[in-house]
Amino acid sequence: METQTIKNNQIAKKVTERIFGSEAIVRCLIEEDVKIIYGYPGGAIMPVYDELYKYQDKIHHVLTRHEQGATHSAQGFARISGKVGVAIATSGPGATNLITGIADAQIDSTPMVCITGQVFSHLLGSDAFQETDIVGISTPVTKWNCQVTKAADIPAALAKAFYIARSGRPGPVLVDITKDAQFEELDFSYEKCTKVRSYIPVPKTAEGSLEAAAKLINEAKKPFIIWGQGVILSEAETQFKALVEKSGIPAGWTILGASALPTSHPLNVGMLGMHGNYAPNKLTNECDVLIAIGMRFDDRVTGKLDEYATQAKVIHFEIDPAEIDKNIKTDVAVLGDAKLTLDAILPMINENSHEDWHQQFKDLYEIEYEKVIKNDIHPTKEGLTMGEVIKEINIQSKGEAAIVTDVGQHQMIACRYTEFNKTKSNITSGGLGTMGFGLPAAIGAKMAAPEREVVSISGDGGYQMTIQELGTIFQQKAAVKVVVLNNDFLGMVRQWQQLFFEKRYASTEMVNPNFVAIAEGYYIKAKKVTKREELADAVAEMMASKEAYFLEVCVEKEGNVFPMVPSGASVSEIRLE
Repeated sequence: METQTIKNNQIAKKVTERIFGSEAIVRCLIEEDVKIIYGYPGGAIMPVYDELYKYQDKIHHVLTRHEQGATHSAQGFARISGKVGVAIATSGPGATNLITGIADAQIDSTPMVCITGQVFSHLLGSDAFQETDIVGISTPVTKWNCQVTKAADIPAALAKAFYIARSGRPGPVLVDITKDAQFEELDFSYEKCTKVRSYIPVPKTAEGSLEAAAKLINEAKKPFIIWGQGVILSEAETQFKALVEKSGIPAGWTILGASALPTSHPLNVGMLGMHGNYAPNKLTNECDVLIAIGMRFDDRVTGKLDEYATQAKVIHFEIDPAEIDKNIKTDVAVLGDAKLTLDAILPMINENSHEDWHQQFKDLYEIEYEKVIKNDIHPTKEGLTMGEVIKEINIQSKGEAAIVTDVGQHQMIACRYTEFNKTKSNITSGGLGTMGFGLPAAIGAKMAAPEREVVSISGDGGYQMTIQELGTIFQQKAAVKVVVLNNDFLGMVRQWQQLFFEKRYASTEMVNPNFVAIAEGYYIKAKKVTKREELADAVAEMMASKEAYFLEVCVEKEGNVFPMVPSGASVSEIRLE
């Protein structure tokens, strides 16, 4: 049928089609160019699954083994592709199982749309079977959410969801749809959302802010750039590299910002934060101008706030006005999309080299190399270290692989020692620190970028939180390379217990299963390495495999990750041992 709308003083005909709400949901996804979704069926979302069955040629549904796995897979998909990830679940426990992944996506600014089924609208508030107030539960951890009780409202709700999820500072959105809305008919048409009243995804850059920032940068004697994921999210890598090279300013990164600038770049001075590199942490408190680009001054980066860069003028390039002055007082705020603001400021920046200042970073790196790095990647002790495993993966992958990590010691080691030659190559759980993230996120990353080598790196603790997703790897034939660095401990907690709790290892020692047998039970080729002389050949075999591969490497049980900024300490108090 046709309906008429008035547009630009002309009558435009909008073609509609009479369909069920459940089909409308699938058709909306198709209109948003969604090709892959991750989820788990159940009663309240069953009508949608019935329609997905009919549209298998348009949308590939990935049956994860747990709803949390669906959200992490959608996150991995989004992080490597730059597109919106989609997860779907039923009501009640299906919906609540999404919450961890949604919270992770919220704090890490990952675009994701979650669709949940809900009980019939007349049962809302009656404690019906598998009813939960998922809108209320998810409100603190979503960028936006809503509940749909009428089929006619489905297209507009989903269009708005995708627009909000991907625009401005990205984030997760949840749309909860009652079962009667799925069964109800509507006159379907779809119009993509391009604007939401009162929502300003990209704020206007304040007049004079670019000039003020450029003046501070050009006059600085010891400027320091710290960058985060905002550079990647805005696809500003080219502009960022041009700024760094023209200004000659040393640049350090947060873990989510890793890979925006190649690791080997001479002005890339390493990782910031609690387990970051020695030089960028120490010299944060010696620079005269601190230029923050697309990062939010997280506590793991700043350490003790009242002793963080107090001597420096602070310039903050940021898309989210809420981040300005939230943690660190800013002298010049440059609001806007980083790609646009960096492009605009570049002509105002003088060419420079800052050689003496850069030499200070090199000198401190040499100290860190002798005390920490050399022992991590060229150990003389008998036990294998996590660092030498990462080094071998670097050699075999030539720095081209996408590394997806879980959370813990292995995460810090992987971030510190991986060579990143391509952007969007470090996929990890940053702000929430979600153990169990790595394996399902690697599935999403591999499916989004099948041409790339994707290596999942986990510890023995986090790996077992989502180990069931090996079933998803097998069913989907996803050629993920899975590495478990096994020290038979919850390593990061054990490190803190060693350093700050007099080695009282309370509930951190793991009694682990036969990981190789489990992987083989899922028909995945597997190998275990216990000796240094076995490592290179095993990693080479894994990387050469055209199918999924599991590699367990037994590393030293009580190895620690240094440098380390103790909790509550200043970044100047970073410890090398």
